[in-house]
Amino acid sequence: MTTNGSRSVVVTGASTGIGEACALRMDGQGWRVFAGVRKEADGAALKEKSSERLTPVIIDVTDQASITACGERVAAETGAGGLAGLVNNAGISVAGPMEFLPLEDLRRQLEVNVIGQIAVTQAFMPQIRTARGRIVNIGSIGGRMATPFIGPYCASKFAMEALTDSLRQELRPWGIHVSIVEPGSISTPIWEKGQAGADEMEQNLPEEAMMLYGDMVIAMREAAHEFEKDSIPADEVAKFVQHALTASTPKTRYVVGRDAQVQRVLAKIVPDRILDGLVQRKLKLPGKDSSVKA
Repeated sequence: MTTNGSRSVVVTGASTGIGEACALRMDGQGWRVFAGVRKEADGAALKEKSSERLTPVIIDVTDQASITACGERVAAETGAGGLAGLVNNAGISVAGPMEFLPLEDLRRQLEVNVIGQIAVTQAFMPQIRTARGRIVNIGSIGGRMATPFIGPYCASKFAMEALTDSLRQELRPWGIHVSIVEPGSISTPIWEKGQAGADEMEQNLPEEAMMLYGDMVIAMREAAHEFEKDSIPADEVAKFVQHALTASTPKTRYVVGRDAQVQRVLAKIVPDRILDGLVQRKLKLPGKDSSVKA
């Protein structure tokens, strides 16, 4: 790895979790970090943990005016140096049975996790070209292996796998590297947000949905608690992001965490029907021959 104090990087979704870890790690490596947050208070809190090099910037990846304003500010502050890195991390997780999923929730999931990432990339591409910088997308092992009740989230991460591949090939002639990082269970506030979202989902689901899926929803909650216990620190992801931004030959994909490595192999070699059964047993979900109501 190499570092250069004059290099600048934008990290979206830097208020907490992986984004915060990436922003602080690159700041610690001497980079000038523009940490994307949605609230002034989040920026102030992040600033207290960092050096003077880190600059919080307000950006909402679903608001084109916000993206444009952020891009103009970063361009003005980096000048002719351009942007050495862009880390697309902002994202949300929508859960629920597909049969009863409100379509507006699905649209929101894709708007934030897919459309927003491309909108940000487009806005910063001129600066990335100037510095012949790099793009790192934060995906998920859920982008390789989908599991029940988080179909919208997995769909968004599958989409980012495809978009990352296409973008990497398109930018290859200019030597602009594009990587995707695929974490498994990471210790971040997304678990708390996920539980809050599950509470809201259950409250809004029709009675028929809870009659059909209630037992499975409970099982998924218990499984999520177990995954959270085994999660690894967000800085473990940030280490791979640093490699993607600084290594002479960055990888196209980084799989982070033992659980993610296992899922990667399973998704690649295990037939779908067998994999379905493995997931059902791991999550302790009712099988097809159980007494689940039809």
